[in-house]
Amino acid sequence: MTTPTTPDTRYEELARRLTGIGVVIRDLARILPPDCPAGSAAVLAVLGRHGEMRLSRLSAFLAVDISVTSRHVAQVAERGWIERETDPGDGRCRILRLTPAGRALLTELGTRYTAALGSALADWPTEDIDALSTLLARLRSSF
Repeated sequence: MTTPTTPDTRYEELARRLTGIGVVIRDLARILPPDCPAGSAAVLAVLGRHGEMRLSRLSAFLAVDISVTSRHVAQVAERGWIERETDPGDGRCRILRLTPAGRALLTELGTRYTAALGSALADWPTEDIDALSTLLARLRSSF
């Protein structure tokens, strides 16, 4: 006999499953180069996907405090992966953009992530991978 599922128990189970996603995220972070922590990789990924932007917009994309974003940006800039130029519209602000070295690293990170996911999900049907991708995007947009 199965136990009836209520909306509350569904959300409780979902909360447990989402907590388990942390393990996946930590495993994926292990494939990053030693000089590129997860925060740096996130900065590169956002700039690679959305183009140049101000720190405040980057902070909104990362959904972290601007002080945290600023530390990540400083680390990435020190390594020469991004450049910070004065915003012509507001000299007090900086525009952040990837350098060629940052683009090359972003390509390498993409290759590493794709290989890791391909290896971990090799026995999954294509339809399941597509469904997971769709549902994760939907979940993200709900927040």
